Amino acid sequence: MKKLFFLAAALFITVSASAQNDSKIRLGLKAGLNISNIIKDDGNNNFNTDYLVGFNGGVTLDIPIVDRLAFSPELLYSTKGYKADAPFGTFTQTTHFIDAPLLARINLAGGLNLIAGPQVSFLLSTNNKYENSLGSIERQIDEDSDRFRKSLVGGVIGFRYDINQQFDIHGRYALDFQKNNEDGTSRTPEFRNQVFQVGIGVKF
Repeated sequence: MKKLFFLAAALFITVSASAQNDSKIRLGLKAGLNISNIIKDDGNNNFNTDYLVGFNGGVTLDIPIVDRLAFSPELLYSTKGYKADAPFGTFTQTTHFIDAPLLARINLAGGLNLIAGPQVSFLLSTNNKYENSLGSIERQIDEDSDRFRKSLVGGVIGFRYDINQQFDIHGRYALDFQKNNEDGTSRTPEFRNQVFQVGIGVKF
């Protein structure tokens, strides 16, 4: 997983460096809010889950292809997860990812753009937290654990509105196509991540 991540980062840095020499390619930064939950699959699914608020941030590129169509890859740090009812308390699982969306951007009209494409996510770590009226217990599981997939393929769809040539606002939905853990356990369900994202971006 680490090799794949470093390869993706190296490719992004190489393209970013070339962007500085091409006035048509725009390098940018973005940050935003994640509202995440899970889609439970066929394993142990006797869980009542709720949304978890997190954040995302990273670097972006805009690479024009033809009129109204551009390639817009990103490299982001992103927190995801969910909350669930537990005996006598609340269980919260927060996962930390590096996301690499490979997006197509289609200009619909004016500053309004449709964005869509695949996404590869690389797991960094997982934090499990149990809370009740007596206190809380927290445990971190690093990415070397074999309990979760180290990389996941998913998809992204949404909109971006360019306020001007420098600033934009955006909203999108991201869904993992693969399960994060294989069959679930008595304490955690078999699931895929889903995330609603809103944020702002700036281009240079």
